[in-house]
Amino acid sequence: MTPSPADLIITGCTVLVHAEGDEGDDDQERISFREDAAIVVRSGIVESVTGADRAAGLPTVERIDARGQIAMPGLINCHTHAPMVALRGVAEDLPTEEWFNDVVWPVESNLTEKDVELGARLACAEMIRAGVTCFADHYFAMDSVAAVVEECGMRAHLGEAYFSSQGPQGREKSLEFALRHRGGADGRITTALAPHAPYTVDDADLAATAELAREHGLPVHIHASENRDQADTSLARHGVTPIEVLERTGLLDVDILIAHGTGILDRDLPVLRNATGRVAVATAPRGYLKFAWPTTTPVRALRAIGIPVGLATDGAASNNSLDVWESMALTALIQKSTEGDPRWLTARQALHHATLQSARAVGLGDTVGRIAPGRRADIVLVDLSGPHTQPVHDLAATLVHSARSSDVRTTIVDGRVLMRDRELLTIDVPAVVRELGQRMPALLDRSHGKRIQEYDT
Repeated sequence: MTPSPADLIITGCTVLVHAEGDEGDDDQERISFREDAAIVVRSGIVESVTGADRAAGLPTVERIDARGQIAMPGLINCHTHAPMVALRGVAEDLPTEEWFNDVVWPVESNLTEKDVELGARLACAEMIRAGVTCFADHYFAMDSVAAVVEECGMRAHLGEAYFSSQGPQGREKSLEFALRHRGGADGRITTALAPHAPYTVDDADLAATAELAREHGLPVHIHASENRDQADTSLARHGVTPIEVLERTGLLDVDILIAHGTGILDRDLPVLRNATGRVAVATAPRGYLKFAWPTTTPVRALRAIGIPVGLATDGAASNNSLDVWESMALTALIQKSTEGDPRWLTARQALHHATLQSARAVGLGDTVGRIAPGRRADIVLVDLSGPHTQPVHDLAATLVHSARSSDVRTTIVDGRVLMRDRELLTIDVPAVVRELGQRMPALLDRSHGKRIQEYDT
């Protein structure tokens, strides 16, 4: 009997593969490359990774000749605020407190659902072009973001952010969003409860969030110990660190994704190690450099206690970019400098953070993060023929330290091609840019003197 056609076969590529049974550390030997390979995709799932010669005669609806290209798991942006691309460059060269209080939070008081939709659309275009197939978003008016995700074809882990200053309605809205959109976009959307941070959400609300997470089987996505000042201020005011606040309110008893964590102290490590929920941390190093924070996410210490660290960009209002490729290179370089050890992070370890660890961070470790049978077909094809990537002596090092996001030629999510040969297929960028530009005067007006919140840490 002639087999039914596959939906997609990618042939002739070199495939980044992870060793079977890779469940823990980021041992660099667990990543390897299979040359002259083919990936067979059916119903959005990788059916097989085989030799190009064996796939040559297989029937398929669509075939991509990827000779000379590298097939990688799609990158995951583990913490961002996608609609904030609309604020890219409006608050530059400022300390954190002024950045929030003088510019960003006054401007965000003007946000409409249409602003959020257009910002999310532009952000998704940027991420697709940079090889990002999934992002974890923590923002407002998230129904609009979910609609964009469904339309453009990306995968996303979404949470409606809230402050205690909103009253119980903020927490209730976050729960309603999470329940309404869980499993949306044909399963490409997962959801979380999204309290903003321990300095804007009080202990009662945090404890209530933990209870809701347990009751409904939802994870939590939160900023905590973003920088050392926050940790020091929390100790001075309350006698506990932000991480210890998460512990005493029960948030470490549920699955939690902690954004940034550059203020995580040595005393926090046993607390995190003893958590009964699944804990992960997202690191976005470009923003830390820009804000001149004195410390970075303690990746090595976290990995030593078994906590996955995923790669992120934060929002483009602070980072100016949603380029996870850059985050991968910066994480490796900053960790070498911080640890005083050129052997950490290696390029293979950085690739592990960009793929499997990032997938685990957003709760998708069994679904994406590697190219293997049974995994969702979230794949990017990278062209290393440019002069800046030649010659290739060490493929992992070339991918991390020489390649750029612009070397991504094709982006595929759930077996659907979202970008082919650098052409976006699901988003009309010029139309988005035109409409967003028309809305800028109203969005950027700060004459009203309002803020959505006060930064005081």
